[in-house]
Amino acid sequence: MHAVLVAGGTGALGGAVLVELLDRGHPVTATWVEERERERVQSELGERDGLSLVQADLMDPDAVQAAVDSVEGLGAVVNLVGGFASGPRVHETDPDEWEKLMRLNLRPGFLLARAAMPKLIERGGGAYVGVSARPALRPFAGAAAYVTSKAAVLAFVQALDADYRDDGIRANAVLPSVIDTPANRAGQPDADHSKWVAPAEIAKVIAFLVSDDSAVTSGAAVPVYGRA
Repeated sequence: MHAVLVAGGTGALGGAVLVELLDRGHPVTATWVEERERERVQSELGERDGLSLVQADLMDPDAVQAAVDSVEGLGAVVNLVGGFASGPRVHETDPDEWEKLMRLNLRPGFLLARAAMPKLIERGGGAYVGVSARPALRPFAGAAAYVTSKAAVLAFVQALDADYRDDGIRANAVLPSVIDTPANRAGQPDADHSKWVAPAEIAKVIAFLVSDDSAVTSGAAVPVYGRA
């Protein structure tokens, strides 16, 4: 079973992805930045066989390269790193805040692909999974930076497919609506949470895209909307 590098594996969705991949027998390496992130994963998952944790600033090319190089038998990269912001319309948006969200949602995925693709080519193939969002296809008002950055994530994943499909590397994106996490519940206490999609449900889709069962799937924008 090939090894998987999960970037951003310390959050609510990340934890579910780690569990799903480990349960399926994949050796998994998860990145962390702050000590509390490492402690949370260790507290929730304990000393799971096959799980490694590596500290990496995913905005730093050298740190990303070191994280990729630390994974023996790398066969897939899952990038869960990203952020959300909404509120102002375009004419009210601060340019620095626009740039900040673009950087957060795009730079880690680019650096991970840049570091990992030579290893996947050498291996004879593999998988890359990114996280876009439903608003990339169905925008809502007051979130131009978020919508644009997530649309760019999808475009980047499809560009990876065009660049590397002949090398046997599959690149796909999942597009959540609202993920049922404690933070989202706190932010939208009056919403119908039963319509949201659980992290564990998205994790199963990501695990499929990482697996050889998805050998014929690349360049896809996979909706994981739940009923939201």
